[in-house]
Amino acid sequence: MEKIVFATNNTHKLKELQQIIGNRFELLSLKDIGCLEEIPETAETIEENSMQKAEYVYNKYKIDCFADDTGLEIEALEGRPGVYSARYAGEEKNMEKNIDKILNELNGKEDRKARFKTVISLIYSGKKYQFEGIVTGDIIEERRGKGGFGYDPVFMPQGYNITFAEMPADVKNKISHRGQAVQKLVDFLSRELI
Repeated sequence: MEKIVFATNNTHKLKELQQIIGNRFELLSLKDIGCLEEIPETAETIEENSMQKAEYVYNKYKIDCFADDTGLEIEALEGRPGVYSARYAGEEKNMEKNIDKILNELNGKEDRKARFKTVISLIYSGKKYQFEGIVTGDIIEERRGKGGFGYDPVFMPQGYNITFAEMPADVKNKISHRGQAVQKLVDFLSRELI
């Protein structure tokens, strides 16, 4: 089975992606390859941040890898938190505080349209590729559900009356931003390995 590094130590993300990819590839985490340092995320866009992480790992470890970056873009907040989604309420990356902050900023606003955007940057055999997934929906007024992670308890995807945090993992993985981007990645890798 081909090994590929997913440039993350986020066990939630790793588990979610392994479920989507299935047994076609063995995903290795940063810890698995001995990369314990914090990878810089200093770019101004989700696309650039994602590529910055992949390049860091590829240049240092010379191994095929991919990295993702995800942002929640809220219409009424002019696209915020966007690239700063993980640290919106501060550098400690506390998701409860992040959710509180967006709920406070949306308080009293009728327009609650939002979208999740994931960009995966792949460096494979020395070449660079990017894959994007977007899911639209709304930010609800209070948390619902115990599944998922991040902003999932307040994000209700279009066409559903439950949040990502209330959805079974297999349903979320089929429709989510990350699921879409990963499917594009898997399709690409499957073609490359034929």
